[in-house]
Amino acid sequence: MSRSKRTAPFGSWPSPISAHDVAAQGARLSDLRLDPETGALLFIERRPWEQGRCALVEATRERAGWQVRDRVEAPWNVRTRAHEYGGAPYLAAGGVVWFSHFADGRVYRQPRNGGEPRPITSEGRSSYADFVLDARRDRVLCVRERPREGKEPESTIVALSAAPAAAAEPADPVVLVSGQDFFSDPRLSPDGGRLAWLSWSHPDMPWDATTLWCADLGADGMPGEPRRVAGGPRTDGSGESIFQPLWSPDGVLHFVSDRDGYWRPYRLGTSGPEALTRREAEFGLPQWVFGMSTYAIPTPELLVTLFTEEGLWRIARLRLPDGELEPLTLEDTALDELAASPTHAFFVAASARQPTRLLALELATSAHERAGIETVYAPTAGALAEGYLSVGEPMDFPTAGGEVSHAFYYPPTSADFTGPEGERPPLLVKSHGGPTAATGNGLDPGVQFWTSRGFAVVDVNYRGSTGYGTAYRRALEGQWGIADVDDCVAAAQALVERGLADPDRLAIRGGSAGGFTTLAALAFRDTFRAGASHYGVGDLEALVRDTHKFESRYLDRLIGPYPERRDLYRQRSPLHSADRVSCPVIFFQGLDDKVVPPNQAESMVASLRERGVPVAYVTFAGEGHGFRSEPAIVRALEAELSFYGQVFDFEPAGDIEPVALER
Repeated sequence: MSRSKRTAPFGSWPSPISAHDVAAQGARLSDLRLDPETGALLFIERRPWEQGRCALVEATRERAGWQVRDRVEAPWNVRTRAHEYGGAPYLAAGGVVWFSHFADGRVYRQPRNGGEPRPITSEGRSSYADFVLDARRDRVLCVRERPREGKEPESTIVALSAAPAAAAEPADPVVLVSGQDFFSDPRLSPDGGRLAWLSWSHPDMPWDATTLWCADLGADGMPGEPRRVAGGPRTDGSGESIFQPLWSPDGVLHFVSDRDGYWRPYRLGTSGPEALTRREAEFGLPQWVFGMSTYAIPTPELLVTLFTEEGLWRIARLRLPDGELEPLTLEDTALDELAASPTHAFFVAASARQPTRLLALELATSAHERAGIETVYAPTAGALAEGYLSVGEPMDFPTAGGEVSHAFYYPPTSADFTGPEGERPPLLVKSHGGPTAATGNGLDPGVQFWTSRGFAVVDVNYRGSTGYGTAYRRALEGQWGIADVDDCVAAAQALVERGLADPDRLAIRGGSAGGFTTLAALAFRDTFRAGASHYGVGDLEALVRDTHKFESRYLDRLIGPYPERRDLYRQRSPLHSADRVSCPVIFFQGLDDKVVPPNQAESMVASLRERGVPVAYVTFAGEGHGFRSEPAIVRALEAELSFYGQVFDFEPAGDIEPVALER
């Protein structure tokens, strides 16, 4: 029996999905690994309720089901700052774990019995990531990023002693590979005789051009002359991006390459790289962090892979060496972090109605049957209210230059409320960060917070986003601040034309690079009536001068080389056109942000204040680039809701702390 709905203004609907629920559902699972000897499954859980601590969690299969426990207790924070964004901060093998502790950057070893971790690196300011065990030589190989006075940090591949030193001070790392600006993915062949790795140098980012190398290891454990396997820059200024090199159990080197228009899996054959599938789908990801994984090779005969088409992710088997790709049937469309044993695939997943979980999938399932799935771990016990969940619908729409862009549209949804007859809802246009990244339609409590209150949301995969092929990803080159803005504007206009959004209540919001797109749309277009910038870029010159090594040349492709094209940086910086912003804006900023420092937001806020444009500025001490703690997540959501209530003239439901909007 259906419930009759009450009528209330859009945006004012009471919702069972609170900002606290969003924070509680905000745990992020990453860095999934199988201990090859014990069969234990380990992963990192980032916990807002522990001030954003990254906990190392271990799951073991017992008779009663999966047993999950913290492998290292608080205050250990298993996280690295290598390349600023980190990733792959630990290694598990034979019941032993080696991990980077965020507080001091040192690498620690915890023994099999779970005793007190002991350091295997000296005190200092170096960062370590992407570990692999060289059991034959009793050492751990990894990437080290070491600061240098007056220069950029130095990236190298090093060897560490696998055991804590008997003396007071651990031995210095042994440098194995150097000479490029960046390294990642040191991978040792099963027999321990060969080392493969990726490298790239300025101005390339890893999704522009990476080179896959391989070298034989001598009796002393040092690499011989490296051989280029694939990838690298091209003379025309483009490049081949290699992702996730991996050895099969029988010693064949595999990798993902975008050489033919999509990131697709290859293996190294006797005459060179051999494609394993020609499917026009993406099997790779932009390597923002270390250790990203979209495929695994549990046996010499089987490759298990994730891939995405039109923004939706799937999982498939591929029989080696020449089998057909066999997609498996799942309800989940947001998949990540794959690991596999001969019998099961393990991955992080979300569907349009189910939040993030860690799943185990039986690999023996027929491709035409529903796969046998078991939940290993769910970060939160409570589910979001079913009647309030809005499902993201894939949406293609025309944009500038006769092109087509992509998004997911979420209609306002409530089990109890509907909007006034003839009234259209306010629309939030969501611009993802990166900008070389993508959004999907897995259940996002942050989106549901808005739709359950009567907002429509469109989450835009503007040109430059991943998941739609190399050409679409490269369509933002030279066009950042133009093509992405055009696509966000076009998405809003398409929904207005379809009668799904109120043209007088259009808002745009985004974080980091999405914050830049937000501010640029407000400065250079007149489509939106409000905007919310979460640690967004206002001054492109300041960004390119002040940012960290990993991104220091990122804008060369997106805008142009600096300072040669300083004119473009100034033309596209919202700060230098702040006098063109005429609608209310709210800024959210972590005071410890090293990627986009607070002065970016403060300069924009000062300009708007001076002209009397309504503005709000909300800061968070102890937060960096992206808010990790529960109080910051809650305050940011509630303040943004209060802001829209004041701008669009509705009273938000619930007991929320209002934000001061300076007029």
